[in-house]
Amino acid sequence: MTDHQKPNKQTNNKWLAFINIPIQMGAIIFLFSYFGNWLDDKYTNPHNIFVKILTLVGVALAFYNINRQLKDINKNS
Repeated sequence: MTDHQKPNKQTNNKWLAFINIPIQMGAIIFLFSYFGNWLDDKYTNPHNIFVKILTLVGVALAFYNINRQLKDINKNS
């Protein structure tokens, strides 16, 4: 009976990981863009360069995080 419960538990863990990925991605990008906006307000410049740079860094970091998590999920399968 424990053999039948283990695959179900692993399946639930995979779904939880897949559900958390977009939440984490959104949070990372939001925080980096918010910090960039704060920097642009503090150090004014006409091109909003801090928002642009930090948003791109947040997107890159979010994609790296997704790649790392998907590798771990596939390795455990």
